[in-house]
Amino acid sequence: MYEEFYGFSGKPFQLSPDARFFYNSSGHNRAMAYLRYGLRQREGFIVITGGIGTGKTMLVSNLFQELHGEDVVAAQLVSTQIDEDEVLRMINAAFGLEHEGLSKAALLRNLEAFLRARRTEGRRVLLVVDEAQNLPPRTIEELRMLSNYQQDGQALLQSFLLGQPELKKTLQQQGMEQVRQRIIAGYHLRPLDRQELQAYVEHRLAIVGWNGNPRLTDSAFDALFEGTGGVPRRLNNLCDRLLLFGALEDLHVLDGELVRSVIAEMADEIGTNDNADVTGLPESAAMMSDTDAGDLAARLEALEAEVRGLKASLGKTRRLVKQAIMLHMDEDDDELEH
Repeated sequence: MYEEFYGFSGKPFQLSPDARFFYNSSGHNRAMAYLRYGLRQREGFIVITGGIGTGKTMLVSNLFQELHGEDVVAAQLVSTQIDEDEVLRMINAAFGLEHEGLSKAALLRNLEAFLRARRTEGRRVLLVVDEAQNLPPRTIEELRMLSNYQQDGQALLQSFLLGQPELKKTLQQQGMEQVRQRIIAGYHLRPLDRQELQAYVEHRLAIVGWNGNPRLTDSAFDALFEGTGGVPRRLNNLCDRLLLFGALEDLHVLDGELVRSVIAEMADEIGTNDNADVTGLPESAAMMSDTDAGDLAARLEALEAEVRGLKASLGKTRRLVKQAIMLHMDEDDDELEH
């Protein structure tokens, strides 16, 4: 509902990744540079790590947006705790290949045939594995084995691994030496600093037609940074609630005191404890995948629709009360005249 109140063309802080809102912070710019470098090399692994909600999946969304019209066949795999045999099935499925009920040998034959066919067409094949910290070492080793498929001295499959910091620990384990030798670049994505946070918020607002309404004060940006630590997903969640609160209260200036009030309100709603992050989200919610975030966004949409209905009903009630008061005043005037 706040989109209408502030004249936005859409929701600037939706939780699900959308490449339109990609903000090229110094960290994200460096990470994208490594991903592009990896594409030019046409071989090896690129590893991008970062804390929960720092924008790794947004990097994937932006990368795929850039690949439109390129000679690259790309697929994204969001990993869970899967073994080395099951990962082959999921990779085949990601590329639209037959995979149900097939043996490991059949899965490998189908994938190799697919890779060689794309090579004949002059196209490259890229696999992006998100949430790669969930992959057991044997599964990562299986991905390394797939990189052995070559033709004319070039790998037929290239893999990018994106995950939380635990991924680095997995790669440092004994027995992962051959995988480490295939990594041509790696980068750790960190939260936004205070200046980047303000630019990030203003960038996303500008995408939906923000013209300075509402105005966020310096103290508001300070409180947003204190409340989120510069983590984009936490920031999106807090800003979305801040704008909703501002619209409900008919506010056009949002300051630090208001931001802290919203943080306290969110914490009170969920009943957080000392181990929860300061935006009011418990750790289990903060660790949700971006796919799960889409479900939360849908529930928030339903909540906003309900709030819109309540506000419309309240407005109607106010008008009726006002009319009743005016009518009563007219009756009083008539009595005085007589």
